Amino acid sequence: MSEIKAKIKSDIKQAMINKETLKRDTIRSINTAIKQVEVDTRTELEDEDIIKLIQKLVKQRKEAATQYKEANRPELEVKELSEASILENYLPAQLSDDELRNILKDIVASTNATSMKDMGKVMKEANVKTAGQADGARISSITKELLK
Repeated sequence: MSEIKAKIKSDIKQAMINKETLKRDTIRSINTAIKQVEVDTRTELEDEDIIKLIQKLVKQRKEAATQYKEANRPELEVKELSEASILENYLPAQLSDDELRNILKDIVASTNATSMKDMGKVMKEANVKTAGQADGARISSITKELLK
């Protein structure tokens, strides 16, 4: 069993003991998503795959929170943001903007990228090197800044 899956199972039990319903339900949603993918693909997910899945769930929660904010539903917005915060505890530490910028500068130099036409090469390499440590939107905005 992967480290993340073991931590999820342990955290579900702890949330149940502490009667933290939001945390319990949110962590259960991770577990459910993992099991669904494993059943569909008939494989056991590794930690890297679980991290990608959790990133997807965080992104969904943040997008939903934005929609609730636009619809003037602050109670649902707060719930979605709280769930996103709980999910983020299972992701690796995020890179700071300066650390990410330095990594992207190295990638731009190594791929000989000079213009926006080369952005795809840089993004592909960056997603591999920063797996789970930075989201695509941050990588994209800094890459655009460097390639101007």
